[in-house]
Amino acid sequence: QVQLVESGGGWVQPGESLKLSCSISGNRGRDTASAWYRQAPGKERDLVAAITGLGATRHEPAVKGRFTISKDDGGNTVFLWMNDLKPEDTGMYYCSAGQYKVFYEPTYWGRGVQVTVSS
Repeated sequence: QVQLVESGGGWVQPGESLKLSCSISGNRGRDTASAWYRQAPGKERDLVAAITGLGATRHEPAVKGRFTISKDDGGNTVFLWMNDLKPEDTGMYYCSAGQYKVFYEPTYWGRGVQVTVSS
């Protein structure tokens, strides 16, 4: 059983920064990649950034240059460093473990953490 637990969310003002963490436990098997998704109210859950087991990363255009995904050496903790936050970054942020083939394919999900950007 793979479990993912997110932490680090909260309320910030525009232009500020937050760091999200995701602790991953259990036997992941082939699902060595990880990713962060976000879901704004009334919208679909969208990929924000992904990282392979070897550390290669992908960041979606909306966050490129502002957000950075990283992981610890063991791959059991995944981070999302978020700088210059904007109101449109508001939403529930979900950590995921899965496989990265041509695209990232999620298998496991955390319960999510709320990020609110507002003045």
